[in-house]
Amino acid sequence: MVTTLAASSTDVALPTVLDIEASGFGRDSYPIEIGYVLPDGGGYCTLVRPEVAWTHWDSEAQQLHGISRDTVLLHGRPALEIARHLNQVLRGQTVYTDGWANDYSWIGTLFDVADLSPAFHIENLRALLTDSDAARWHQVKDQVAHELNLRRHRASSDARLLQMTLRQLRSAEPG
Repeated sequence: MVTTLAASSTDVALPTVLDIEASGFGRDSYPIEIGYVLPDGGGYCTLVRPEVAWTHWDSEAQQLHGISRDTVLLHGRPALEIARHLNQVLRGQTVYTDGWANDYSWIGTLFDVADLSPAFHIENLRALLTDSDAARWHQVKDQVAHELNLRRHRASSDARLLQMTLRQLRSAEPG
């Protein structure tokens, strides 16, 4: 699924933001949905079909993201297809995530099974925040979520929320 929300010419420059939903947390977890939002507002979201060896499933994670294992088995796309797409679109970019440790691991899991290497770099979104921004992050994020009327905890929605929160913080900066 690709969506586009064009940024106006008065917007501050925004980074590409990526988010991943997973089968759970910990060593045996794996990505089940990957979404990103580009600087121009264009986005992508897809379910990831679990590999045969990917059997871990955490019902608490499912309650959080609302995606069942049956859904990803039925509608998920192959890891190789997704890895190729990510490399094609994100090549050479630094892509930001708010769950760097987990997302880095899950991207590694995806690319390992696809027998590819990421052609992009993943960085912690915190690196873009001043101490003042970090102190206000959760309050502004809650406000933006309310304004965007987001009802789903899904990868593309979360990536858009993170990017729009950063935009709100940057637009409030003096300068």
